[in-house]
Amino acid sequence: MNLSNIVNPMSESPTGGTNRNHLSSDVEIKGTLKFQNDLVFDGKIEGEIQSNATLTVGKSANVQGEVKSKSVIIHGSVQGNIDAAERVELKATAQLIGDLRAGRIIIEDGATFVGKSEVSPNKSALPRTDARPPVGTPGGEPKKGLL
Repeated sequence: MNLSNIVNPMSESPTGGTNRNHLSSDVEIKGTLKFQNDLVFDGKIEGEIQSNATLTVGKSANVQGEVKSKSVIIHGSVQGNIDAAERVELKATAQLIGDLRAGRIIIEDGATFVGKSEVSPNKSALPRTDARPPVGTPGGEPKKGLL
């Protein structure tokens, strides 16, 4: 990768002191992209993206592969599954072909989403799907001989 394609590599974020990285539209990556600080990605990637920060997929970006991040904001095109610990935002220009899992999803009018979604706002508060209620309780097997 040509490091001169990184624009504002450690600029101040408008939300506070968090650093933000930017990979411009002429960046092409095949493989795995890992980052620590928020990233705005406008290039092309064929592979996997992993982070505990926020990924913003720019309007000119084309992502083909899996995305695992804290939060994902999509303006461009993603072909692949997304797993976000917090939230996924599909902006009006976004195109997502793949499944997504997140704590929250926001889909703007005009966005294209083809796939399945699983939203778990608070995973610890949700009942387990494999757990059955005890016999004789609401939802369980009725007690025999009682009306």
